[in-house]
Amino acid sequence: MAPRLQLEKAAWRWAETVRPEEVSQEHIETAYRIWLEPCIRGVCRRNCKGNPNCLVGIGEHIWLGEIDENSFHNIDDPNCERRKKNSFVGLTNLGATCYVNTFLQVWFLNLELRQALYLCPSTCKDYMMEDGIQEEKDYEPQTICEHLQYLFALLQNSNRRYIDPSGFVKALGLDTGQQQDAQEFSKLFMSLLEDTLSKQKNPDVRNIVQQQFCGEYAYVTVCNQCGRESKLLSKFYELELNIQGHKQLTDCISEFLKEEKLEGDNRYFCENCQSKQNATRKIRLLSLPCTLNLQLMRFVFDRQTGHKKKLNTYIGFSEILDMEPYVEHKGGSYVYELSAVLIHRGVSAYSGHYIAHVKDPQSGEWYKFNDEDIEKMEGKKLQLGIEEDLAFLQELVDRDNSKFEEWCIEMAEMRKQSVDKGKAKHEEVKELYQRLPAGAEPYEFVSLEWLQKWLDESTPTKPIDNHACLCSHDKLHPDKISIMKRISEYAADIFYSRYGGGPRLTVKALCKECVVERCRVLRLKSQLNEDYKTVNNLLKATVKGSDGFWVGKSSLRSWRQLALEQLDEQDGDVDQSNGKMNGNTLNKDESKEERKEEEEELNFNEDILCPHGELCISENERRLVSKEAWSKLQQYFPKAPEFPSYRECCSQCKILEREGEENEALHKMIANEQKTSLPNLFQDKNRPCLSNWPEETDVLYIVSQFFVEEWRKFVRKPTRCSPVSSVGNSALLCPHGGLMFTFASMTKEDSKLIALIWPSEWQMIQKLFVVDHVIKITRTEVGDANPSETQYISEPKLCPECREGLLCQQQRDLREYTQATIYVHKVVDNKKVMKDSAPELNVSSSETEEDKEEAKPDGEKDPDFNQSNGGTKRQKISHQNYIAYQKQVIRRSMRHRKVRGEKALLVSANQTLKELKIQIMHAFSVAPFDQNLSIDGKILSDDCATLGTLGVIPESVILLKADEPIADYAAMDDVMQVCMPEEGFKGTGLLGH
Repeated sequence: MAPRLQLEKAAWRWAETVRPEEVSQEHIETAYRIWLEPCIRGVCRRNCKGNPNCLVGIGEHIWLGEIDENSFHNIDDPNCERRKKNSFVGLTNLGATCYVNTFLQVWFLNLELRQALYLCPSTCKDYMMEDGIQEEKDYEPQTICEHLQYLFALLQNSNRRYIDPSGFVKALGLDTGQQQDAQEFSKLFMSLLEDTLSKQKNPDVRNIVQQQFCGEYAYVTVCNQCGRESKLLSKFYELELNIQGHKQLTDCISEFLKEEKLEGDNRYFCENCQSKQNATRKIRLLSLPCTLNLQLMRFVFDRQTGHKKKLNTYIGFSEILDMEPYVEHKGGSYVYELSAVLIHRGVSAYSGHYIAHVKDPQSGEWYKFNDEDIEKMEGKKLQLGIEEDLAFLQELVDRDNSKFEEWCIEMAEMRKQSVDKGKAKHEEVKELYQRLPAGAEPYEFVSLEWLQKWLDESTPTKPIDNHACLCSHDKLHPDKISIMKRISEYAADIFYSRYGGGPRLTVKALCKECVVERCRVLRLKSQLNEDYKTVNNLLKATVKGSDGFWVGKSSLRSWRQLALEQLDEQDGDVDQSNGKMNGNTLNKDESKEERKEEEEELNFNEDILCPHGELCISENERRLVSKEAWSKLQQYFPKAPEFPSYRECCSQCKILEREGEENEALHKMIANEQKTSLPNLFQDKNRPCLSNWPEETDVLYIVSQFFVEEWRKFVRKPTRCSPVSSVGNSALLCPHGGLMFTFASMTKEDSKLIALIWPSEWQMIQKLFVVDHVIKITRTEVGDANPSETQYISEPKLCPECREGLLCQQQRDLREYTQATIYVHKVVDNKKVMKDSAPELNVSSSETEEDKEEAKPDGEKDPDFNQSNGGTKRQKISHQNYIAYQKQVIRRSMRHRKVRGEKALLVSANQTLKELKIQIMHAFSVAPFDQNLSIDGKILSDDCATLGTLGVIPESVILLKADEPIADYAAMDDVMQVCMPEEGFKGTGLLGH
């Protein structure tokens, strides 16, 4: 079958020789490609591009082949979740809880511990009834013992392949996303369990932890001078063995018990000798527990890096360990059989995975416990201790098993329903697909996208929607035929009866209007190149008399491209799927965006339209063309604005042009007058200062710095800016008319918001501008003393309430900022950069910034600086509006300029110092514990404090002094956990919280 572009050309080839008024029904059907030959399945292997009669390769292959019932559903077999015969039950890893799961399995296979826990009475009396448990109420263990009881019962008799330990983990308050030290967890949990069981009345339960896991040793110190022995008895639940430098477990035990010499500065004070003497010290094992827990110390502290590291040293051990040579009292039975090995996989001490190899005490077989997965390592059948009487716990397990069986039945039923539905769909497709081709019988068009979704087993079939394929006449668009398929009326009737939708597109849906218009456009396209040459020749001739027409020069330069684009647009929304299988449509959002951009572009000859829709006054932008040339152009742009050579230019534009010239001249005159009248204010020379009051006057006037900056911009560029007519001092006053600044603040932090004016300048300002409010500071001498006391009085007076409110709001803003910029400066060789020592680095020039700013458009006025000559009524401004104004005024002057060695960071007031240190680590490659931070001489050390409470505000500069840096930070993200301070089990139930 021919490619799609060839099909499209063939479908419209007749349009080159047929005039629009001669279009017939045969031409229309040819345009819609109805007479293209249908494809035959087996010959055509993929869907033909642009052929509406090709129904091959649209997704039918999955229905016409052999049936695979598993393809009709996405539900796994529930029996995969069922516990296999003679197997243990696994535990779900909740994120990083493998260390918990391994110890739970080890403790579960300790039959004595398990049996003792089963004997613990339940505290959930309201959950139990005389005839058993309450069916409608879920069991919620209340204590650690009850959680462990329930978990052990489920591990023993559950029908599930694995169970969820989240209740137990939540009860302990553990973070499921944080890997912890398994040995530390074992110690803390055994201590917690021992304390919890100590309240039990049954001694077999109360003492089970001591009986199973507790031994005793003594620290023995012997004086070399007098031979006196000093003993310190201690209980132990595990022996922590150093493995460095050893290959065998027995060597590690020997080192643990070896004798240590106390000499020199480390000598021992002997109470018998009453002096420091050389001595020896060692550990003597006095008694051993039933279950001996040996902890190989693979995680050690590395003094060079300051972190823990893992020792991957091989340690050999046999399944039998005779401890008799190591105990003090001989004669007892101290032979131990290996029952469990806890294994840490991974090279790092801060990550990895824990598994356990545990021996079943009943069968003697070994199993590998890896969270949900349990693997039998070798041997005999599994016995699960069915002789144990679980009583109340067994009822809970039976209930959980019943829920599991119900879930399995529900999943199996859902699988069956999906399979039945798939089989029914299979029969429907087999029946209808054979009847889809239309041939010579009555036909309809259906969206290819809908047909593909009908054949897609993964999505439910929705009603048919053909609206996207309609033209402006509500008929089938000719250019959409490539994404439609022609099907038989019989198949269409079944589709609409089963799925609904519409509109139905029968033979009457073929749009003659679109075909005729397309014919006209194609004819124009074919003659466009010839007309382009003709117009170019006509433009070379000089236009005489008044027969010419005005055309925009820009339009003339690009008229062929404009014509081609316009013809394409008139040709319909051209299908954007050329070369794509099955005509996938253009993204709707993209097409809308493109249309919006096209609408904003000027059409032909609109480049000489003035804003009033008339001929523009600039003759440089247009030229005269002959009547013949205009006639040719009009064929392509019939709606273009027409301007004969005798047409006058826009009268309104002429008036505005004259007014504009007059306004520019007026603005220049005003600017020159004001610059001459206030030369020092314009040049910022000889300005008064409050902190150093000038002797020649006792009165100074105040205006806002914003007014001065706006006025200077106008004077510099009077043709680009509107004159500033009002002083706008209301911005410096509160709603009550009081001044918002104290005298002290105006000499310091608020000095950037105000401008001081000499009395002579104020007289000139009153003549040149509308003054809404007079603000002045008067210096007076008070008292008879010599020298007398100087006071400074403001008019109007300070409003204390509004001033306090402003300060509170400012402090609140500094504490509540988000995504603000601060700067971190790294100190090298103890050299500190002080902000005050280089003020030019902190304050940028407002004048250069002003030059970059564009003048406001005519008619845009600042609310605080009315540029009309109207009334001078003061505007009332809220605290919030005033603060916004204040930020606007000081924006440029307070902006910090980065210097070498600094980096800008985005921070928020509510983030902690610890989080900031992480950002600094990524920016400077300095680990958090190597960072010494300070701001304004104050050390920042509280990692939990927020930046707002530490006084870090926007534009702050924080000094960073790094301790000895780590050489390689290329993989800093990978060692993030290494750099963070360890908190271990802080805040969990293991520590009594």
